[in-house]
Amino acid sequence: MQANKRFTQLLHYTVVLLLALVFFLPFAYTLYTSFVTMQDVNKLGGMPHWTIDNYKLFFTNDAYNVPKWFLNTVIMTGLVIIGSLIINPLAGFALAKLEFAGKRLIFWIVVATMMVPYQMILIPVYVNMAQIGWLNTFAALTVPFLYQCLYIFMMRQFFISVPNEFIEAARLDGLTKMGSFWRIVYPLAKSPLITMSILAFAGTWNSYLIPSTLANNPDQYVLVVGLNSVKDMFFENTPLIMAGVVLSTLPILVFFFLFQKQYVEGISSSGIKG
Repeated sequence: MQANKRFTQLLHYTVVLLLALVFFLPFAYTLYTSFVTMQDVNKLGGMPHWTIDNYKLFFTNDAYNVPKWFLNTVIMTGLVIIGSLIINPLAGFALAKLEFAGKRLIFWIVVATMMVPYQMILIPVYVNMAQIGWLNTFAALTVPFLYQCLYIFMMRQFFISVPNEFIEAARLDGLTKMGSFWRIVYPLAKSPLITMSILAFAGTWNSYLIPSTLANNPDQYVLVVGLNSVKDMFFENTPLIMAGVVLSTLPILVFFFLFQKQYVEGISSSGIKG
């Protein structure tokens, strides 16, 4: 019996490692190719053949401003994450713990909106941004995305699990509803908040369609949009393109690995099954 259990565990670990290898190989190829010259593409060479010239070219060529694109991406992503950490928990708390007219209807509207692809409402968003003069500004790239129905749903599911006694005790101690939320309930939501931050970071950092639609000024490009323009100029320079892919992907991997434990806990506590 014990031998069968160990064999099953070994089989599970083997399958997981094989799947991890399959998913890691494309990134490994991308990373390796970004450090070689065009002549060494698809050739397995040692470290003497490696070079960082592709990355140097990104940051020194006057044809494109990668540092500016990086800064734009950091600002846009940071603003979206901060807004998400404020607006979505407040909405989720209201739907979970407060009583008001139309609460159930609003919740089902939130759930229904989760099923609508953002591409379907991109044109109305563009028209609205143009009417208020926000095109080619950080406001257009951030304000419409400070809330997400998925994140509201996640936070509601977590806050439902928080005992009402915590809030009632806080109210007895003289805290208002908002005070109870910020000082008692909000700190308990560390795991789902980190999960939401990771999802918001990945979705915003890698976003292409929305930034390319709402900002066509090169000075307002984010990293993915800017690198795509470089790809058009250097379509046949595979190592340079791969270096751009690494630049846009590596921050997401680092962010995820730093908070992966809290990410898994947050998914579980939010009632969302993988």
